[in-house]
This record gives sequence, C-alpha cells and structure tokens, in this order.
Amino acid sequence: MAQNFDMVVIGSGPGGYVCAIRGAQLGLKVACIEREHLGGICLNWGCIPTKALLRSAEVFHLMHRAKEFGLSAGQIGYDLGAVVQRSRGVAKQLAGGVGHLLKKNKVTVIMGEATLTAPGKISVKTDKGAEEITGKAIVLATGARARNLPGLEADGDLVWNYKHALQPPRMPKKLLVIGSGAIGIEFASFFNTLGADTTVVEVMDRVLPVEDAEISALAKKQFVKQGMKIIEKATVKKLDRASGKVTAHIEKDGKTETQEFDTVISAVGIVGNVENLGLEKLGAKIDRTHVVTDEYCRTGVEGLYAIGDVAGAPWLAHKASHEGVMVAELIAGQHPHPIKPNSIPGCTYCNPQVASVGLTEEKAKAAGYEIKVGRFPFIGNGKAIALGEPEGLVKTVFDAKTGELLGAHMVGAEVTELIQGYVVGRTLETTEAELMETVFPHPTLSEMMHESVLSAYGRAIHF
Repeated sequence: MAQNFDMVVIGSGPGGYVCAIRGAQLGLKVACIEREHLGGICLNWGCIPTKALLRSAEVFHLMHRAKEFGLSAGQIGYDLGAVVQRSRGVAKQLAGGVGHLLKKNKVTVIMGEATLTAPGKISVKTDKGAEEITGKAIVLATGARARNLPGLEADGDLVWNYKHALQPPRMPKKLLVIGSGAIGIEFASFFNTLGADTTVVEVMDRVLPVEDAEISALAKKQFVKQGMKIIEKATVKKLDRASGKVTAHIEKDGKTETQEFDTVISAVGIVGNVENLGLEKLGAKIDRTHVVTDEYCRTGVEGLYAIGDVAGAPWLAHKASHEGVMVAELIAGQHPHPIKPNSIPGCTYCNPQVASVGLTEEKAKAAGYEIKVGRFPFIGNGKAIALGEPEGLVKTVFDAKTGELLGAHMVGAEVTELIQGYVVGRTLETTEAELMETVFPHPTLSEMMHESVLSAYGRAIHF
C-alpha cells in the first residue's frame, strides 16, 4: 500500500533538505528521497569539502610567509592524504547533521531512486525492492553533475572531475585545468599553492568570465604572480592519454599547440540530473538538461516543482536553499516573494577570493543605466595592511539617477564574507544615501565597502 504525503522532495542537497524541513515546520507531512548521500553534492562533494581543502592551502601559504610577520617556521610541508582526510571528515560531519535535522523535524527519509509514474505518484527503487508513494506536491531537487565533453572525459587516473580532485590519488606535478569558472579556478588555486605547475585554459576572453572585467583582471594578475599560467580565448581540442602523461592539443588564434601534463582537471560546466525521472511522460519541459520553471519554480505540470541546479543557473547552493523555502511556503498556502536573480551573491574561494552581487559595470551600461562607479583598493585600508593582505579592490556600481546599488564586486582577502553587506543593502532597496550614513567599525576590512560607496560620489576619504 502506498505511503501518502503532502509534499515529496526528490534529492537531499541544500535545496532538497531545506525544502523538506521548511515544509515540515509549516505542518506538512513530508518525505525526502535520496539515492546516494544526505546533503547532496554540496555537502559531500562540492562547497564544503573544497573549502576545507582550500583552508589547508591557505594555512600552508601563510606558513611560508611567517618571516613577514616576525615568526619562524621550519620544515614546512604537507601530507596530501591527511589534508584530504580532514576535508572528508568535515563533509561527513555536516552530512550527518543533515540526517539529524531531517529526523528532528519528522521528515520521512527514503533512500532509493525515484521515478515519477503519474501525476502525484512516485516509485522508489530501494535495496528492499520497489516502494510506491504519493505526494500532493512533488519537488525535484535532483541537482547536477560534471559535464563530460567528447575527448575530455574524466577517467579518475590522468583526467579528473571534481570528485576525483577532492580525493586525488597523487599530487600533480604538472597540472592542466580546463575551465576557469568557480570550480576550475578553486582547484587550480589549491594545487598551485601546494606546488603543482598549473596551467588554466579558458575558452572565454578572461578568467572568471561571469565576474566584472576589472575584478577578473586583478584576480588574474594575482594568479600569474603566484606562478599560474593562464591561456584565454583557447580551447582544448583533445587529450592524448599515455602511461603517466596526457598530451593536450590547445587551440588559440587558429593555431594548435601541444603540451604535456601528468594530470588534467576538467571543469567545463555541469548538466542537470533529469534522466530516468519520468519527466517527459508527465509533460515537464527540459531545456539543455535543465527543467524549465517559472519564477516560483513551477514546472507547468500540476503539483510539480523544480529547484536548485536542476532548474538552471545560477548554480549556487544558497539559491537552491532559498528556492526550497519559497516552494515549501507556496505549497503550504503562504504567499512568498519570488527570488530576485540579481540579488543572489556569487563567491569564489580561490586566492585571492572573489565575490559579487548584481550587475557588472558592463552589464549595467548595456541595460541602459547611467552609472556612477566607486572603487577602493585594499592598500588604502589599515586592517588589510595589518593582515598582510594589501592586494585587492572593492567596486560598487550605482544608478546615477536614483542612487540604487546596481552591483558590487570584490577581489581580495575575506571578500566572500564582506559581500553580504551589499546583498542586505540590495534586499532592503538601499540607496547610496543610506550606505553613506551607515557607520562601519574600525579597523575592519568592511570599511572599504563604505569608502567604495563614497568614491562613487567623489567623497572617498582615505584614497
């Protein structure tokens, strides 16, 4: 006999488990189906373990700078296995926490593979056989996986995807990273810091191509200073694999050259997990591996929603979580606001860090805005100098007519923490006037946010 629920969530990543918990808080009877790991890719193979690896690299980097701070450190080294073990331990701890939270909120967890057999009906293949359940509302939170391009397929030996790179079988000596989005540049930053001879190939005209051009250029300057080789407007056409080496055919400006590497990381995007769910049969529309939805994550099929990576860009955990909350509230009969894409922050945890929200300078101009742009460099900030982190920039873009904060873009130490101040400002529809009147504590890196706003209106004090 089928189990009946008010809401069934398929997938337990940051979209799915948050949606399930919020639904339970609102009094719904909720089930969450997961085929592999509670916490999804983010907790197990993405956001969290990569940050643990990058923290190890950051400490290693600072150890080499000990003399600058009046300190001494001898025999600096690392144990890659121990670094990875710490990362996996952090991921395991948080994934266990998700299980506890679901249980605490009385969400029924079903481990297995789900298929939609009819509107409101799901068949779950578990290790005990098939289980039939029904849901008045069904939320797809199945996430995405690494894209495999022909000829660049990951094999776990010479060519890695993000999963292989999180549990590397060895330390690369000469590394090629294909793609300079957040995933690619974070792994490039990690392995480069630990001593790999690292080359990054990017098909677009700059690294971190979704970021503001000025911020991308400053980040690239720091990457190159750290020893990375960056090849832009280039394509890896094919990889010739041999014993212990890969020959990459790199095309740039119509010419192809070959370079040898011992390891390649392919970070050329992701594809949505839409297969074998029965979506086509129900009439859900799929566009380039992502489920098509409206602003409330509705698929057009009665009672069927899609959130997070499977529903398309931006592919960010926090976007998935907020969509999960919104959908749960909608299903429970509340009236939530749709999420504004331009108020979702993006963070990249390379060294230096990069963070942004809203429109870039280029996109603001293209949208027809008359703009005012403010800039403040880290070198003008006392806390940044005291930290030994004088390289970086905070940039703000305003509508010259209304004072609306259109966008904010940063590169430098801890900017992934700073960006939230501007995100709150955008959510509250703050103008430059309120930001100028806000008191920022001294000495902090956050003072640069104030100075950047002042700079846009010719009022910067410290630069």
